[in-house]
Amino acid sequence: MSSSNGRVAMEQVEVDRLADAANDVLLQKSGSRSSTYGGWMMIATILIEAWDLYAMSFVLVFIKSEYSPDAFQLGWLAGGVQAGALVGAILGGWAADRLGRRRMFLITMVLFVVLAVAQAFSANAWDLIIMRILIGVPLGADIAVGYTYIMESMSRGARDRMGSRWQGMFGLGEVLSIVAVTIMYVAGIDHETLWRVALGLGAIPAIVLLLMRLKMPETPTSLVHSGNFVQAKQVAKKLFDETLDMLPNHDVTVTKPKVGDFLKVIWADKTKRRASIFAWISNACQGAEFTAFGFYIPVILVTAGVGVGEGGNMIGTNLVTAGIFSLATISGFLAPVMIHRTGHRGVARWGFGLAFIGLLLGALGFATNMSWIIILGAAVLMWGHYWDASNGMTIASLVAPSRFKGTASGFGYIFVKGASFFGAFVFPAMTAAFGHIGATLAVSILSLVGFLAAQFILPEVYGYIEREKAQSGAVQS
Repeated sequence: MSSSNGRVAMEQVEVDRLADAANDVLLQKSGSRSSTYGGWMMIATILIEAWDLYAMSFVLVFIKSEYSPDAFQLGWLAGGVQAGALVGAILGGWAADRLGRRRMFLITMVLFVVLAVAQAFSANAWDLIIMRILIGVPLGADIAVGYTYIMESMSRGARDRMGSRWQGMFGLGEVLSIVAVTIMYVAGIDHETLWRVALGLGAIPAIVLLLMRLKMPETPTSLVHSGNFVQAKQVAKKLFDETLDMLPNHDVTVTKPKVGDFLKVIWADKTKRRASIFAWISNACQGAEFTAFGFYIPVILVTAGVGVGEGGNMIGTNLVTAGIFSLATISGFLAPVMIHRTGHRGVARWGFGLAFIGLLLGALGFATNMSWIIILGAAVLMWGHYWDASNGMTIASLVAPSRFKGTASGFGYIFVKGASFFGAFVFPAMTAAFGHIGATLAVSILSLVGFLAAQFILPEVYGYIEREKAQSGAVQS
């Protein structure tokens, strides 16, 4: 062997064997307080995304008043961040596997802070559209990196539950944005100032999160697969109280795996294949399900005259919407409990089933012109949605080999954002063509597809331990 820059040349087969042995140990270890902290720091990104996404839905009326965008521009204002996140998911997952998890989650937060402030100073509709697309890139990338970090830094079972908390955090971000916009509206803040402040405020929690992430280490699994054995031992001791004695006390040179091998590895194993297919279907169904109906709930409620006060005014509509999303947030934070009790299949079936029922109730409410049924349908839909959306990303990341975990997370998130972008554009056109009843029934088909996928495709993978070379299987804990 020859040494160069502190690294030792070693046969790739031997490196892979050592990495797999270390990975097998790490995935079965109990986590420490540090690993739990890291999980919360990653899942907190969802709150920031929810703030930015849902604040836009509430201030869009003010932006329309100031910029008078045409239908094409309006579609990009509503869905631009989804398009950017789609690109970010593709690039972020790949970059996380190449550059490391820590470097990427710091880069994404810095970019978000800069762009969140920049969008508040846009001069016209196209300025804001460009900023919305750009701001989606770090958001999409950070989700991909975050799930990778959770799966590699937390213990068996705990990573399933932490990953499923994303809908609870999403709901919390939505409620906070609704409350903030409503308070500014009631305070009489000029509308042109209000929407700029609402969008720019997202930079504040992002700065806090960035500072809290600075002390977080790279994951030991990522370090192992990059050949940084010395640092991997140090981080493994901190996160898992594990010394990784099977690794030599020096770094080695490794060959990076080809991205093109990702799908080959997934497809070669039955459990990985079926779980991943479900995750992609689930992510697409829940992404379109929410963006098509959930994102437009304020508009739907106003159109239906739902709200507190004369004519379903903005304050009343915001209060009703805040109530619905507060209920949904509770559902989101109960998802980990459900997954622990019923497994991933159970929470997916319950979630998509309730979402389907909620959408049918919504269609009934529109057909009978009964506002209370529309509200009930929206509440049932969002409770179910926050369960059915809780585990798609978790499953996609959980079953993927560590060499491709970032790629798998990013690839899974493509389906969320691709469907969300599609729903943001198509639902208004569907509503115009088929009315609220027809459009709502069309969206309900997505929930039914998700339910059937959970019933017939998804194997139970709660507590799954990934082994790339050995026989994989689901392990209940």
